[in-house]
Amino acid sequence: MPLPQEQIYTTEDIYGLPEGLRAELIDGRIYYMAPPARRHQRIIGELFAVIHDYIKKKGGGCEVDLAPFAVFLEDNDQNYVEPDISVICDPEKLTDKGCQGAPDWIIEVVSPASRRMDYMIKLFKYRSAGVREYWIVDPEKNRITVYDFSANEPGIYTFSDKIKVGIYPDLCIDFKELNLG
Repeated sequence: MPLPQEQIYTTEDIYGLPEGLRAELIDGRIYYMAPPARRHQRIIGELFAVIHDYIKKKGGGCEVDLAPFAVFLEDNDQNYVEPDISVICDPEKLTDKGCQGAPDWIIEVVSPASRRMDYMIKLFKYRSAGVREYWIVDPEKNRITVYDFSANEPGIYTFSDKIKVGIYPDLCIDFKELNLG
């Protein structure tokens, strides 16, 4: 007797979800998302403000976007993610629907429901899709794991550290100065 086939979902299924229900799609599998906690949102807001202000002051060509912001990692209909923060430096990747291809820098803030996704599934997917830099901010562990995919080892930091951003030679984010409540 043959094994049952797992259903492969597409972005059409994501866009067909009921209003208010959020999910991501990786290699045809749907991963539902729990609503973020207040602290999660505060961390995202603080980081977004620093990055946005930096880009604005530098007059850079990059764009920073907050979730929910659609990122279509591959040129197919089986991969759709909503990173907490996405920085895209190639304007050709930006459309009315979101980002077509890998952002240059992605930040995910871990929540209890997203731990496996952020540390394993998305790490592999972002690396293979061509993301240049990936930060995992883990409030529960007071830790930031920084993956510069051109380097061999990740950097491990705490909420007391100042972290250099790999895609910008003159940007450091001082977590002690952020209001992470």
